[in-house]
Amino acid sequence: METASAVANTLLSINAVSLSPDNPYTWSSGLKSPIYCDNRLLLSFPDERKVVYEALAEKIKQLDVDVVAGTATAGIPHAAWAAEKLGLPMAYVRSSSKGHGKQNKIEGKIAPGSKVVIIEDLISTGGSAFNAAQAVEEAGAEIAAVIAVFTYELEAAETAASEKTYPVITLTSFSELAETAAVNGDLTEQQLESLKMWQKNPESWSTAYERQEEDEEIHG
Repeated sequence: METASAVANTLLSINAVSLSPDNPYTWSSGLKSPIYCDNRLLLSFPDERKVVYEALAEKIKQLDVDVVAGTATAGIPHAAWAAEKLGLPMAYVRSSSKGHGKQNKIEGKIAPGSKVVIIEDLISTGGSAFNAAQAVEEAGAEIAAVIAVFTYELEAAETAASEKTYPVITLTSFSELAETAAVNGDLTEQQLESLKMWQKNPESWSTAYERQEEDEEIHG
């Protein structure tokens, strides 16, 4: 089984990524979404997390890498497992510098001139991963790649990724996961189309769903 499909099946099997087009989730932004990603669940499933960190390790082996760095906090365990698998040094990057002690933003040793791969669990806008990469570059190191377990493939993140000088790699994606769920019989054709519409324009999809709910309340 190809990596993207294997990882998609793994995430679906433990509900690390959940699909609910008919009863969507509400994100912290207030946006209605038919998909919710919680890859932290991999912490609790040894066999499933092994599928993911071995896939990460295979991607990293194709690069010239001195250090594996995770984003805090979600990317840390994936970076640690992959670094252990490869026998490489590991570090992590905070979203902001500590307010005490040495006020580190980077924890662990990343020497100037070293080649670093950034590990992230999820790319939505890409902000946390790209900010971590910037911090590593400001420390004098080189970004070999950003690798994420999963991406929603939202336009903002895709555009931001295309502007980077380093590759942005994902193990699996929204498209792959939706198609896998459909093949597994977990989605109807109509639900699959609804998911694709959300991916093209999440705001419009959310607004349309809320209007539909309002109409149903009014008309009973």
